Amino acid sequence: MKLREEMPELSGATTWFNGETTKEELIGDKPTLIHFWSVSCGLCKEAMPNVNQFRDDYKDQLNVVAVHMPRSEKDLDLDQVQAVAKEHEITQPIFVDNEHKLTDAFENQYVPAYYVFDKEGNLRHFQAGGGGMKMLTKRVNRVLGEAGA
Repeated sequence: MKLREEMPELSGATTWFNGETTKEELIGDKPTLIHFWSVSCGLCKEAMPNVNQFRDDYKDQLNVVAVHMPRSEKDLDLDQVQAVAKEHEITQPIFVDNEHKLTDAFENQYVPAYYVFDKEGNLRHFQAGGGGMKMLTKRVNRVLGEAGA
């Protein structure tokens, strides 16, 4: 995805955990963070406490959606996805993308990966990798500043 592109529809999920959401429910209200992760990704698990802290700190100002992107055959196990999500306290909605439909719509190749959309649903920031929460925080604050203006 390129900056300023519109958020893809959140369709094609194998299943949802922690409730389901739609693009329509996310847009217009507040900015949205969509983060891709995988049960087989060590960096994702290391970053999860930071993502959770971020989610909790911004709960009134930011929508947060997790996307589980399998990287291998064994990542397709829904029980394992649910167990890892519970273990790492992922309480936001989780889009399980076993057929890579949303992954393809985002043209995403990475886990972890973070996409920040403004409240109109346009991509404002993308980053991949385990670190960089400072940059993510800075970008989200910029988008939130615009939302409040």
